[in-house]
Amino acid sequence: MTVDKARFDKPLVEILDEAFGLFSERVCLQFEEQSYTYGEVQLLSTKVAQALAGAGFKKGMHAAIYSLNSAEAFIATLGIIRAGGVWIPVNPRNSEDDNVKVLGNLGCDVLIYQQAFTSALEKVETAGNKLVLSACFEGIEGQPSFMEWAEQAPKAELDVSWKETDTITIPMTGGTTGLPKGVMLSDRNFRALSYSSTVFMDREADHIPVCLCAAPMTHVGGRIALTSMAAGARFVIKDKVDLQDVLQTIQVEGISDLFLPPTAIYGLLAQPNVREFDYSSLRNMATGSAPMSVSQLKLAIEVFGPVMSSGFGQTECPMKITQMRPTDYISNGVLASDERLRSVGRATEISEVAILDDDANPLPVGERGEIGVKGGNVSEGYFNAPEQTAKIRKNGWHLTGDIGYMDDEGFVYIVDRKKDMIITGGFNVYSAEVELGLGAMDGVAGVAVIGVPSEKWGEEVKAIIQPAPGASLNAETIMQQAKELMGSVKAPKSVEFVDDFPKTPLGKIDKKVIRDTYWKGLDRAV
Repeated sequence: MTVDKARFDKPLVEILDEAFGLFSERVCLQFEEQSYTYGEVQLLSTKVAQALAGAGFKKGMHAAIYSLNSAEAFIATLGIIRAGGVWIPVNPRNSEDDNVKVLGNLGCDVLIYQQAFTSALEKVETAGNKLVLSACFEGIEGQPSFMEWAEQAPKAELDVSWKETDTITIPMTGGTTGLPKGVMLSDRNFRALSYSSTVFMDREADHIPVCLCAAPMTHVGGRIALTSMAAGARFVIKDKVDLQDVLQTIQVEGISDLFLPPTAIYGLLAQPNVREFDYSSLRNMATGSAPMSVSQLKLAIEVFGPVMSSGFGQTECPMKITQMRPTDYISNGVLASDERLRSVGRATEISEVAILDDDANPLPVGERGEIGVKGGNVSEGYFNAPEQTAKIRKNGWHLTGDIGYMDDEGFVYIVDRKKDMIITGGFNVYSAEVELGLGAMDGVAGVAVIGVPSEKWGEEVKAIIQPAPGASLNAETIMQQAKELMGSVKAPKSVEFVDDFPKTPLGKIDKKVIRDTYWKGLDRAV
């Protein structure tokens, strides 16, 4: 089949409504004992939009969802978008204080939350937010549940118009300063991503994609679901990655597509009964957010079949910069070379990719430089930070901050990271942010945080600490305090003490020298 690109030259809501009409009787969302057809999701998301508008929510306002994965959370997200609002995803794996800080920086007009996160409500209000509405999914203190409240609203469509540059969502990232920044992903971005996802799922006429959504839908998983609806997929939602449940669900539900970070795939492969399940329904087991080791990738292809895929994206330019398709890994039963298995793939149908010199001019094949991209998935920039946005745009290119090269077939290889950022288990950790937290601890005179190789996490956070004179520091105590302060993802997995740091000519800590100690002899430094 051929996907008509003209279908996607319209606002995201219209793209979704077309899917709701085409597949109205088909099951769209499954979660635990609940299931919703496309027609029901359209109706409920319309009612959510009307209920929000009735409470005073207006186009351009910011609405946050503080929840684990669920069908209702996803429907609420669709309702926010349908109302012309800006969806602020909140990762419940982060510390509550970090999430509240994010909502204070971005602004929060509506907070919809699970009962388990009720304690965040008062903090969000005291962070300077004047909430138009707060609502609990389960309902509290005699109030109806969020969906019961929304279902009382009229089912008529709101009169909302969308421009290409209208913001759909603001996920968080960080910069070299370590301060978190919001990235404005626009209607234009989601139109392009929906087209690319539909092309990727364009298979034989009678095949209905069945997608497992176990990874956090506040992250890549949610964007995949939102942009795959145009393909008529059925989404089986889980509130966490339970390894045995993932394996069983693939077999029982006939899962064809799923996304998991490399660490979760390593966990699946380590299950003693991993070879006892039926994986014949799989067409695409996607991974990303961090590099996957070649040995584990080969094992995954052996166990799950020729279904592995991966790609390169970042919050500022999500998901579809490059893509390695299953046929790039193995074709006609022949496995690609180890070198090719290390690639992040070729430019997608919505991106143009080049390797750039320092002036953002394209370099010849094989030369190393910064990876640049143009295309529909390039974000509008950082929220309320035009100067920071200007730093990642040059000569019409979006600058990724990653160093790589391209071969004569267009495959891209990442070899180093220009940004001082760590990707651990698929999550971005900004070293300066961790350094701020550790540097505030008693007895710490200086600290450098880097990513070091990890079989489990791809990279893991390591802290090199210079104790203050006379201080007696304990590595285990520091790691535990860091975990309590900033959450398990950002907390260092190891701590090393030094008398002093290597310095640059300008007197700054030379992290490159420090990192080289741990990455020496490896084929890449990320």
